[in-house]
Amino acid sequence: MKGATFPKIYNVYFLAIISTMGGMLFGFDISSMSAIVGTKQYLDYFDNPAGAYQGAIGSALAAGSIIGCLIAGPISDRFGRRDACIFSCLFWLAGTAVQVSTHSRGQLIAGRMLNGVCVGITSSQVPVYLAEIAKKNMRGSILVIQQLAIEVGILLMFFIGYGCSFIPGPTASFRTAWGIQFVPCIVLLIGLPFLPRSPRWLAKVGRVDEAIEILARIQAHGDQSDPEVITEWEEITTVLAAEREAPAGWRRFVKNGMWRRTLAGFSVQAWQQLSGANVMTYYIVYVFLMAGLTGNANLTSGGVQYALFIVFTLVTYLFIDKVGRRPLLIYGALGMAVCHFIIGGMLDRYGISVPGGVQGNANVLLRVEGSPAYTVIAFSYLMVIIYALTLAPIAWVYAAEVWSLETRAYGMSIAALGNWIFNFALGMFIPSAFRNIGGNTFIVFGCLCVGAALQSYFLYPETARKSLEEIEDMFRAGGPKPWNTKPGDSHLDAQMEEVVSRKASMVHDEGKLQV
Repeated sequence: MKGATFPKIYNVYFLAIISTMGGMLFGFDISSMSAIVGTKQYLDYFDNPAGAYQGAIGSALAAGSIIGCLIAGPISDRFGRRDACIFSCLFWLAGTAVQVSTHSRGQLIAGRMLNGVCVGITSSQVPVYLAEIAKKNMRGSILVIQQLAIEVGILLMFFIGYGCSFIPGPTASFRTAWGIQFVPCIVLLIGLPFLPRSPRWLAKVGRVDEAIEILARIQAHGDQSDPEVITEWEEITTVLAAEREAPAGWRRFVKNGMWRRTLAGFSVQAWQQLSGANVMTYYIVYVFLMAGLTGNANLTSGGVQYALFIVFTLVTYLFIDKVGRRPLLIYGALGMAVCHFIIGGMLDRYGISVPGGVQGNANVLLRVEGSPAYTVIAFSYLMVIIYALTLAPIAWVYAAEVWSLETRAYGMSIAALGNWIFNFALGMFIPSAFRNIGGNTFIVFGCLCVGAALQSYFLYPETARKSLEEIEDMFRAGGPKPWNTKPGDSHLDAQMEEVVSRKASMVHDEGKLQV
């Protein structure tokens, strides 16, 4: 008996919006803590967790995401990108139920870890799905929707948490906020069956007719004779045949120049976290406490930051596929470094020690006043703007582009693993760092941003406006030096012109025969 089937929708933007609901789950879970960690109900019920305790709660999501990344590759290769996301939702539903019913720090950590397994799968496989369905000249803007969905989730959940903080009672506020996390997961589960499978995955598993049909529907309204469809299909099959001759197992990630792609995918995701993003997403409440913002003013200012995040990520649509990946990675990291150094300098030079913690918060032991406080707030916002325009979206785009078809599911899992390992480490590090080295925490992140810029310049070739198969040549031994690469120059354009000329010649010859 044949299972139920759902009608499929092939509009690329619709596919992106539905699939990136997985990113929204990530954003929801971030703000489910950032909006709540400073509330009286949370501090009283969980006995004012500080240092390593708060670090463990904050980083539990990342710990679960590491597990999710490790299992995502084999699940995605076996069942497909779309179905891997459906499977991941089961962990989110279970984790949210555990959080809503929590009675201890341990149960809260366990619930966040279960949510993390879901986020680890979706954060690694949604970019794979989007990269495999998008046209080369719009792949960047489509992949940016993943980061945008994360930010929308952060903003929505932040204000949901803020609103719920006014609910009376010892636990109703955070239980209600965490319970609302069921909603985006249910929407994702409803929408996923209407998405077609990735044509590149179908080609990989030998389902050729389905692959060609879906590729044509997505890229040419179903016209299988369209030159772009013919050219891209020829390249997919040629590259796939060559890749199947490559070494098996772990060696395929290091042999024949693959180590360059493995290093690029892993490190660009690691730098997204090492740039100091966690300070502003998980612990913005602490930073603004240091700057003298308390109570509702603190939470509202945090919400403004998340709104800026969304607005400036939307701006990247205007230039991401024109400017390219390299300039945004390099100059974004340098811009963030300047912000970190200024914030750290203000806190270190003008910080006033508060041994009991600002407003009793044991994680915030210093504050600044007057002009230094305004400077901290201003450069915190500026850093978020720079991050939203550059490293935040570009890290997801670049990591999804660098892999070959045979390695993409496992490879993106490796890349996302780089994100989540350092997300976990920094989630543990930041509360203790604020307690022990204060403003010098930002100096550390500033130095790391300089390292990110240097690696981007010397090791990351440009991938914008090139087919996924062309990008493979950029990383091969003897390929171009990264600093000599630029957006575009795709040979697919010339091949498409050749296909068009060939079809025109055939039509001309047929006309002659009829005469």
